[in-house]
Amino acid sequence: MDARSRKRALELAAEMIAEGNPALSASAIFENLMTRERLGSTGLGEGIAIPHCRVNGASPAAALLRLAGPVDFNSIDDAPVDLLFVLVVPTEETQAHLTTLATLARVFQSDANRQALRAQNSDRALYDTFLQLVAATNA
Repeated sequence: MDARSRKRALELAAEMIAEGNPALSASAIFENLMTRERLGSTGLGEGIAIPHCRVNGASPAAALLRLAGPVDFNSIDDAPVDLLFVLVVPTEETQAHLTTLATLARVFQSDANRQALRAQNSDRALYDTFLQLVAATNA
C-alpha cells in the first residue's frame, strides 16, 4: 500500500476496515485511531506499528498493511514503519483487546517473523503467512 505518512496510512486502514463493516464509518475509525496515536505512538520498533482503538458499536476488525515505503511513526526506536496491524474492537471488549495486542506483540517481536512477512509479494501470501505465524505463536 502506498502511504507517504502515518496519517495517510491510518486513513487507508480505516477505509479498508469500514468496507467490511457497514455499521462503521471510515472517518469514525480514523478519528479514534488518531486519538489513540496522540496518547503515544503505537510504533513498536523494528518497522512495526499496531495502531488500535475501541469504537462504540464496532465488531472486532483488523487490517494488516505492508507499506510500499516506510513512514515515520514516531516509534520507540525512531525507525520508520512499513508493517502495520490495525485493530478496531468494541468499546466493551477490554480483555479481548489486551489479549489480541499481546499476541500481536509476540508475533512481531521475532525477527524471523518480520522477515517472513516482508518477503511476501501478494496480499494473500501476506495474510496466509500472518495466520501461520499467529498459529505458531499460540501453539
